[in-house]
Amino acid sequence: MTFKTVLLFCLTFAMLTACEKVNDDRIPPVPAYLALNNAGLWNTYGVAGYGQFRYFNKNKRIPANYSYKETDYTGFGGILLIEGIDGPLAYDRACPVEATTDAVLTIDSDNYEAVCSKCGSRFNVCEAAGAPISGKAHELKYGLRRFSVIAASGGYIITSR
Repeated sequence: MTFKTVLLFCLTFAMLTACEKVNDDRIPPVPAYLALNNAGLWNTYGVAGYGQFRYFNKNKRIPANYSYKETDYTGFGGILLIEGIDGPLAYDRACPVEATTDAVLTIDSDNYEAVCSKCGSRFNVCEAAGAPISGKAHELKYGLRRFSVIAASGGYIITSR
């Protein structure tokens, strides 16, 4: 094990065993439903490999080449789909501190953390279920709204919990 892996494990363990509860309900519960439920769709729009990510937003047509259906919903700020330590994970992209559709998270590819460009808050999206790592979100104990990722016919369905 590398030093970085051990440090990441210790930080994750500390966050998961902390006494204070993280509030992950700051973002309005807007429906999410995206069916990448066959091998063709998943191979084109899914994620495979730790830290690989994709953004989805029906209103903003992200990704531009994805054919959204009437039954597709992408949450309040869009969907962040990322491959975590135990498989694919999905979150609402809206920052829980800002709680607007204009303040969406991006991935810092150097350490696979989600970052808000407005408030600077950082979140562990690969191992700690969107727990805050630093910034105002960490101070206020605001985590990310999670979506379910359900295996289906060679792909996955992303849906509200």
